[in-house]
This record gives sequence, C-alpha cells and structure tokens, in this order.
Amino acid sequence: MKKIKKGDIYLADMDPAIGSEQGGVRPVLVIQNNKGNKYSPTTIVACLTSRVHTKANLPTHYLLPDDIGLKYPSMVMLEQIFTIDKTRLIKYITRIPKPDMYRIEMQIRRSFDMRSRRKRRTRYGRNYPLGDDRSL
Repeated sequence: MKKIKKGDIYLADMDPAIGSEQGGVRPVLVIQNNKGNKYSPTTIVACLTSRVHTKANLPTHYLLPDDIGLKYPSMVMLEQIFTIDKTRLIKYITRIPKPDMYRIEMQIRRSFDMRSRRKRRTRYGRNYPLGDDRSL
C-alpha cells in the first residue's frame, strides 16, 4: 500500500457504525500528521459525504473543490473524526491541495476550540498561554 500521508483521500471500510456514526465503504480524509502515519498502526480520518445538498450546512463541513479527482461533489464532515486501523483503508483516491488542507486544519481547530499558540487576554485581563487552566 502507498505511504499514507496527511491530506490523502482513501476509500475506507467504516463498518460497523453505531448510531449517528458514518459507516459503510466511503471516502475519508487523512488528518493525522505524517510522523504519526509513519509509526502508528492507526491513523486519524474525517469522513466525506457526497450529499452536499441534503446535509445541514454546519461550520464543521468543508466543501471540496470539484477538480480534485472525486466522482461526485463532496464535503469533509469534520464532526465525524475517527481513529481507525490502517487495514480499514482500501484504496488511495487522491490528495487535497495544500490551500484546502490549511483551511480544513483551521476548521478542525475551530471545531475543537483550539486557537493559535499566541497568548490571549482573558476576561480577567491577564495573559496566559493557551492551554493553561487559568485561562478557562
């Protein structure tokens, strides 16, 4: 199998699914960093859907460009993020352009409420590095 890299889109077997989880054989976007992809037997992916007109327009959805090699117009559902075993990846499809991957990373940060590493002012007027419990 091809070396798995961040930004790659693969066809993956996501069954068994429970409840609102995305299941079946479907395209997924690899969002794990390349070091993790190199050494781990698992990878982190976000599910794609071709139901771009019927899905709710959530801030965690990212519409992909039409010209990247997918059969249908598709969007990444960044609320559907999973750690999967690499054996679930069936076939490489294409790769996301870097500008789109950057925008997807920004939406992941927003989704997980992870801002930049810069210090930010809290409502109490003190500056704390992000991640410090006192800034909550």
